[in-house]
Amino acid sequence: MTGKIIKGIAGFYYVHDGQARVYQCRAKGVFRNRKIKPLVGDNVTFSVLDETGGEGNIEEILPRKNALIRPEVANVDQALVLFAVRDPEPNLNLLDRFLVMMERAKVPVVLCFNKIDLCGQQQMDVYRKIYEAAGYPVKFISAREQAGVADIREFICGKTTVLAGPSGVGKSSLTNIIQPEADMETGGISEKIKRGKHTTRHSQLFYVEENTYMMDTPGFSSMYVNDMKPEELKDCFPEFGSYEHLCRFNGCVHIGEPDCGVKAALERGELSESRYGNYKLLYQELKEKRRY
Repeated sequence: MTGKIIKGIAGFYYVHDGQARVYQCRAKGVFRNRKIKPLVGDNVTFSVLDETGGEGNIEEILPRKNALIRPEVANVDQALVLFAVRDPEPNLNLLDRFLVMMERAKVPVVLCFNKIDLCGQQQMDVYRKIYEAAGYPVKFISAREQAGVADIREFICGKTTVLAGPSGVGKSSLTNIIQPEADMETGGISEKIKRGKHTTRHSQLFYVEENTYMMDTPGFSSMYVNDMKPEELKDCFPEFGSYEHLCRFNGCVHIGEPDCGVKAALERGELSESRYGNYKLLYQELKEKRRY
């Protein structure tokens, strides 16, 4: 039989058969010998050991389309990156780090800001301007009031979507609306530290409808980009591409070089100062890491 791993905990992998049944499976020792770790999102073949009890063995991991490190998942069609407009305030450095990782993995991204019931139009326009100019579709929703959720349903239809973002921004609440059977634990915001309580402890894939899966992932409060050379980072900021032909030097990294098309666009207000500032910080991090 074939199926898809929807959850993995303590050596057990829960495989959805694509219809209505989930089997609790073990992975064969051959995977450990080959140092292959089954991931949530993997398509697999498995044998049924106990039909009544729903138990089986994973026989083979089918070829992956892609695999992410954080969150650790496979075969993702797209990412829905969720931040809140308020409570907690969005950390744009963290957001840009995540976008870099998705660009690196060539996973298409839609950026979604939740809790619009807590802010005004002016605040939404600020985030829309920054990220639509960078080439990312931007959506605004209120999970509490279910405003804008219809757009999200349309976006995820027929695909496997990884839902990612910091704790407390409403990922589990949104998943519950889209797939009520998920019945996920949701947590409030700690009034003292204004951070979300970690309510999702494992990446988990939810079957929404035919060929449509939503993957909820644990929240994160930090993210390190360290699997690339400093000079490769510019390729993960898609808005730079329109100006690179104006740079004097081939391979310009848009930091200290003269006659740089990207820096000139920044001075004209055509690029986001926030995005460029985070680019410089990440570039320096990668450069320092390479030095040591």
